[in-house]
Amino acid sequence: MSTMLLFVTIVATVCFSGCTADRQPEVGTSEPAGESPAPFMNSPVVEDGAVVEQVSTGHGFTEGPVVDAAGNLYFADIPQSVITRIAPDGTRTAFVRRAASPNGLAIDKNGVLIAALAGDRCVVEIDSLGNYTVLADRYEGKRFNNPNDLWVDANNGIYFTDPSYHIRLTVEQDGEQVYYISPDRKTVTRMTDDLSQPNGIVGTPDNRYLYVADSGHRRICRFAINPDASLTDKITFVERGSDSMTLDGEGNLYITSGGVQVYNSRGMLIETIRVPESPANVCFGGPDRRTLYITARTSVYSLRMKVRGIDGL
Repeated sequence: MSTMLLFVTIVATVCFSGCTADRQPEVGTSEPAGESPAPFMNSPVVEDGAVVEQVSTGHGFTEGPVVDAAGNLYFADIPQSVITRIAPDGTRTAFVRRAASPNGLAIDKNGVLIAALAGDRCVVEIDSLGNYTVLADRYEGKRFNNPNDLWVDANNGIYFTDPSYHIRLTVEQDGEQVYYISPDRKTVTRMTDDLSQPNGIVGTPDNRYLYVADSGHRRICRFAINPDASLTDKITFVERGSDSMTLDGEGNLYITSGGVQVYNSRGMLIETIRVPESPANVCFGGPDRRTLYITARTSVYSLRMKVRGIDGL
């Protein structure tokens, strides 16, 4: 088995899968991934009559979907080291080539694309031509592990997770934690000290809460965000692992755990979306921010929703 294949295998969080819209499992159950029920009806979040549709396929391992203000969808292909852009008219281009194992993507408050490059062990910003500049690759002089996922807060600061997934990585940090790049991009601060293997990350638009998937402990943690960007009052929000996550405008949390599982703000499972391939990441897009994009192994899928995503609110 090649080193890259081993890397992809380790990066992927393969755990639980979904169920039909009208038959939800108890938290912790497992079913084979499969075709989405068609159509969805009476779902609290999915548009009546909607079906999961394939947007793009033929990729290695898709991750990090994000949509900019112009409606362009970006996503990463980890083993092919490519960031792809799909324009609103469906035109697909390789926006960035040779980006070493790109993973999480985000758009900052200035419309700049931000990426976690696990292979290059850094967080970068990418200009309109696809060239990138390193924002952070070290903390206290030591290289990061494998920056994985990131979220831009209301102040334009960047929280990112730094697990260690690469089997041949020379670890320099003394743990796998969450870091914060200041809005002026001048400082990097470690924000946690007690996580096992942080993965997906997302926060609320009002900068009140930050959700972090701690894969090592198979749980979703929720932190309170303080005015200085520090994190306190950690609780276990959901006793379940996840790869990456997003939120909708109703405060529902979407996690990728075999299928896409949706939890309300009280941590109750309210929907599970089955996808033909096991998903890794999700985001909202479309002109009204009511299209859910799902990166799942070799493909990208979409699903029309009743609710809007947090982007653009």
